[in-house]
Amino acid sequence: MMSNSPLPTPAPFVSVETEPYWSGAKAGKLVLPHCRACDHTIWYPKAFCGECGAFDVEWREASGLGTLYSFTQVFRGEGPYRECASFVLALVDLDEGARVLTNIVDADPAGLAVGQRLRAVFHDAGEAAALVRFTPIPTSSDT
Repeated sequence: MMSNSPLPTPAPFVSVETEPYWSGAKAGKLVLPHCRACDHTIWYPKAFCGECGAFDVEWREASGLGTLYSFTQVFRGEGPYRECASFVLALVDLDEGARVLTNIVDADPAGLAVGQRLRAVFHDAGEAAALVRFTPIPTSSDT
């Protein structure tokens, strides 16, 4: 789901090596490199596996679902985040096995909890890319 962002969405550097990831995000899909040699999902996107060193990598669409591993509320950002009153920086364990550094959006930081289920959302970052961020998945007790 592509949505507007309350956070800055600086345009990333899109290299030939990472282009499938950024174009997937632009299309509202989380596309990650996956090693065919050792079955490892690779993060940060690159053309080789950091686990086994193989270059036998294919790009796969991920579910966009994950679990909150750790988070912090940042009150003093740098660069484009300098003007934000605060934002949540988090580590999210994707269902596919990779752990990603990202932001949590559309959530009260006081209501976040380690182990909480999340889904990817995509914030437009210009012509060639979108930034992948995460938001909590409502539970039946949230309604």
